Amino acid sequence: MSFTAQVKDELSRVEGECPRCAYAQLSAITRVCGTLSFRGSGRYSIRVATETGAVARTMIKLTHELFELETPLTVRHSNLHKTRNYLIEIPEQDELEDDLVQLGILERGHGLTSGVPARLVERDCCKRAYVRGAFMAGGFIADPRGDFHLEIAVTGEEFARQLMGIMADLGVEARLNRRRGSYAIYLKSFDEIETLLSAMGATRTAQAINNVRRVKSLKNDVNRRVNAEIANQARSTGAAAEQMELIARAERLIGLRALPPALREFCLLRKENPEVSLAALGKRCNPVSSKSAMYHRVLRLQRLVEEAEGTDDQ
Repeated sequence: MSFTAQVKDELSRVEGECPRCAYAQLSAITRVCGTLSFRGSGRYSIRVATETGAVARTMIKLTHELFELETPLTVRHSNLHKTRNYLIEIPEQDELEDDLVQLGILERGHGLTSGVPARLVERDCCKRAYVRGAFMAGGFIADPRGDFHLEIAVTGEEFARQLMGIMADLGVEARLNRRRGSYAIYLKSFDEIETLLSAMGATRTAQAINNVRRVKSLKNDVNRRVNAEIANQARSTGAAAEQMELIARAERLIGLRALPPALREFCLLRKENPEVSLAALGKRCNPVSSKSAMYHRVLRLQRLVEEAEGTDDQ
């Protein structure tokens, strides 16, 4: 089962918080993945196709709970993709037009509605139910262990923007992308995806995502520290090589015996420990010296060598 299917399965088990939530959820499912046919004189039929059993189960369950409608189900198997396709058909029935008006799919006397039916999403719980239905019908969520994102594919710009408005009311700022005649409402932020999942009722998935984020954050922190350590070691190695070259010049031009005791100590310690940092080298001095003190010894030695080289040039 894909990660998306797991999330939709969890959402299919979420109960509405008020009696109107079921209407909001069913309305969204029908609007997003249903196809409405019209044969005149108020005769309508609906076809809902989905590859997710949880969506088909929820569609039939809510339709039977809210309306006395026939809902024949056909399950087709794809040997090529090794998947199932569920086709729910709601044939022409006397009550269907009134039911579609009640769901906000139709507006009596005006035909198919283009946006979200405002009367179905007046309460916050109904907004959550509506978004839950929209995600179940047209949603996709990537496995959080990879390149994580969530999207809901819908048709109609007005509907897409109104659905984004409902998501904003739930604390989620989504983005919109036009895609070959349809619209993808998408999120890429861990925080916003977790917020939306919690709002829809997928609390188990939201917790799992939070755990994955913590692991990713820990890994990223470790990687940053390792990279910083590698960079520090590279810098220390380069600096130590330069100091070794400086000591060789001092030995040739001045002689280590002629150097002040502190500088001579530095030169001898560096020659014995060419791989350690200045801070580590300072701990081997007698008495122990700080990194800053060791750095100043390097500068003093450099000045002496430059003066010796200037005298030698004359």
